[in-house]
Parts: sequence; C-alpha cells; structure tokens
Amino acid sequence: MKKRKKLRVLIADDSALFRAVLEKKLSADQDIEIVAKAANPYEARDMIIKHRPDVMTLDVEMPKMNGIEFVKKLMPQYPMPIVMVSSLNDTVFDALNAGAVDFVNKPSSSDGVDMFIKELIVKIKIASTVNVGDFKHLNKKVTSLNEVNYNSDIRLIAIGASTGGTIAVSKVLKGLTRGVPGIVIVQHMPPVFTKMFAERMNNECLLAVKEAEDGDEITPGRAFIAPGDSHIRVTRKGSKYIIKTEKYNEKNKVNGHCPSVDVLFNSVSQNVRDKAIGVILTGMGKDGALGLKRMKASGAITIGQDQSTSVVYGMPKVAYDLGAVKYQLPIEQISEKIQMILKKN
Repeated sequence: MKKRKKLRVLIADDSALFRAVLEKKLSADQDIEIVAKAANPYEARDMIIKHRPDVMTLDVEMPKMNGIEFVKKLMPQYPMPIVMVSSLNDTVFDALNAGAVDFVNKPSSSDGVDMFIKELIVKIKIASTVNVGDFKHLNKKVTSLNEVNYNSDIRLIAIGASTGGTIAVSKVLKGLTRGVPGIVIVQHMPPVFTKMFAERMNNECLLAVKEAEDGDEITPGRAFIAPGDSHIRVTRKGSKYIIKTEKYNEKNKVNGHCPSVDVLFNSVSQNVRDKAIGVILTGMGKDGALGLKRMKASGAITIGQDQSTSVVYGMPKVAYDLGAVKYQLPIEQISEKIQMILKKN
C-alpha cells in the first residue's frame, strides 16, 4: 500500500516556545510534517529555498521585518500558501490583501491552545489545496465609480463567502455605489475580526458598512456583516426587512459553521423571494449552496464566483453543480453584473 504523502509545513514565529508548541502539536497530525522552523522572515526565506514547504504558518508580528511586509515581498517572487497567525489586530487583512490564504487568531491563554491548533490544522490543509500562482488577480484595483440611481424591484443582496472571501467581498463592495439595495453578508470569520473587517470596509468603499446587530433595518446603501459568533436571518416587518441574530452555541452550527451562509440564504428565500440577488463566493465546503438553490427557486437572481478567481472553488462549485447559479463570473465582474441587474429589474 502506497504511503500517503504528508504536507510539508514551515513554522515562522519569533517565539522559540511557541515554535516548539506548534511543532509538537502539528506533528501529531498524521498528514503534517514540520520540515523547518524560522525565528524571523530572513530565516524563513532561507528555509523556503532549502526545504520548499507546501505551506507556511507565519506570525504577523516578527522581528527585522513584520509578517505583512514579508508576504508582500515573498509572493511576487515565490508564491506559496501562507496561513497567518495573528493577535487581535486588523493588520491581518493587509496580509490577506498581499496574498496570504487565511489566518488564525493566536490564543490569549493556554486554555485556548487546543482549539487554536485544531483550527490551524484545518486551515493548513485547506491552504495546501490553493493555487497561489495567480494571486495577483486578487489585487487589481477597482475603477472609479459614477453614482447611479436605480429604479429596481430588487430589495436586498445576500452574499456568502469563506476562505479567500475577505478579498472577494471587498472587491464586490468596492465596485458598488450608494444607490444599491441593502446588502447582508456572511463571511466565515472569528468574532471581533468581523467587526474589524466591517470597519475597514466602511472606510474603503462608498457604502455604509457595519457589523450586523439584532433589529438592524436593511436599507439602500448599507451593508451588514454577520458577527463571527451569530447566525443572521432576514425577516420582514410590514414593508421593512429586518436582521435577526442568533448567538452561537455548540448545537446550532449549520454545515459546521456559525454564522452559516445557508441560514442567511434560506431566510432570504422565504422572506424576500424574487426581490433578492444571491451571491456565493470563494470558500471550502458546501455552506450556502442549498440556500442559494432555494433562493433561485423562489425567484431570486443568483451569481457564483468562477473557478479561475476563487481561492478555493468549493462553495461556488457545489452551488453551480446543484444548478443554483444563474450567472457564473470572475470576481472582477460580479459588482458590474449586480448593477446591470439592478438597471433591468
């Protein structure tokens, strides 16, 4: 029987103790082999050349050169899957913009180490499947926008994403003007980071973006990002559409997630029906695929990100294979397609 090839992982972290913990815990997984460790980006560069790892875990805060600058310098010359290890800091989004695949929140105490390792192992394995050779397409600038007034029956846009989704969601939001219907977004991301992401998007695009709260009214020109510890649903109150949140507990995960894209999409299919647009973006797994199919069946217009621009062509592929996607497009064309739909409807 042929022995399964292990994933070759490089650990880059300035703490010798943390490097040792990571090596011991990650090596316990039968699919992972630690081929090298580095205390700073210069050592990491030498280890990459020598060992050619499949994936690198990289601390954001590093001596001599921080992790973000290292990613920016590394990716154009030597593209490779990188999982960032970050404290509670929104600079991790700069690393994702530079080409890192995903991130994991560093545990604040020893109590959280096992959960952190479990999440890191999953993300290392996901990262190993990503083709980062064409990462540059993610960083194309959005062209300047002209304000548009829409006379459309569409009342709401629902978006779901996972791995690679922060960049994809950013590109969609930056390509939309203030006149678009309200937007509700589920991006698989830990608590606190969803608030940071919303604040960053609020500063970088024309829309008013915030982390969703229970009772928020969905109105044109506003986008709401699900909290990292809550499902969100769209409900109807007279002519208004309102967000309802449900806090996470171990029993209410859907497809292994809270927040879940399916929970959002299912509520939109029931309460907004043919007055909605559904968008499913890059991500591992199947979350959102069935919900998007229900949206389409209820009359909503549906869009899926294509394989060539997806960091992980999982969620959009499952949705496409189910027949849930009406328009499959590169990420650069999705905001333009949404605006074309709004002009026609």
